[in-house]
Amino acid sequence: MKIIETIKDMKFFVQQAKEKGLSIGLVPTMGSLHEGHLTLMRQAKKECDVVVVSIFVNPTQFGPNEDYGKYPRDLTGDSEQASKAGVEVIFHPQVQEMYPKGYNSFIEIDGITQKLCGLSRPGHFRGVATIVAKLLNIIQPDKAFFGQKDAQQVLVLQRMVSDLNMNVILEIVPIVRERDGLAMSSRNAFLSEEERGAALILYRSLQLAQQLVAKGELNVEKVKHQVIMNIQGEERAQIDYVEIHSYPLLENVDVIGEKALLALAVRIGNTRLIDNIILEG
Repeated sequence: MKIIETIKDMKFFVQQAKEKGLSIGLVPTMGSLHEGHLTLMRQAKKECDVVVVSIFVNPTQFGPNEDYGKYPRDLTGDSEQASKAGVEVIFHPQVQEMYPKGYNSFIEIDGITQKLCGLSRPGHFRGVATIVAKLLNIIQPDKAFFGQKDAQQVLVLQRMVSDLNMNVILEIVPIVRERDGLAMSSRNAFLSEEERGAALILYRSLQLAQQLVAKGELNVEKVKHQVIMNIQGEERAQIDYVEIHSYPLLENVDVIGEKALLALAVRIGNTRLIDNIILEG
């Protein structure tokens, strides 16, 4: 497995692969790999000849008071895991490689970024869209693989790829969970043992909503109220948002229709966690 650190070398590798007629699968990550990431890599390996994993903690998607500085970084451990998953290349550029002096170009996606995480993390999706667009341009994958846990991010990137006529297929892989239901996340490493137990309230609240809908409760406000009350029963939990929107357009709705996204953002201690579920009315 190769570790490539410059855009020039990454483009040269891509050129060689394309000349051999090989298909390329990209798994963009910020490192601190876990089973959720590895599931994406294994899926990419099934569908593509060559798998490239980017490991880059992208500063432009973090706000001034967020955890960019302490975000976990472990290239050695990540490389071992990626190699076992069949990855051929890790693209691991430095910040100055991706954002050299004078850099001033960004991608904005309107509409669906002005809600959910877009409200509580201004500028976040501008940073996400920009870095993913750069990675797609550099690596030119046939397919790029993302997890459903970041549901809004997935919809933002699908809109970008469609609107800008990008020649890539986005493959969306279901959420990977721990045995007790906690959605896998690099930020889980920040949780103490007690906070780890408290974090289960996210998944339990999603399950509660699913049960309510299965019993015929389709009123958005009533379902949200029950979910909020359930989360507030956990003293370590502080709600950032609990929202239900149509899926995939993320429009405001009063009644849960054919498909709706229930998305949560909750702080457990100092750690902000997100989770979601697709409700089917």
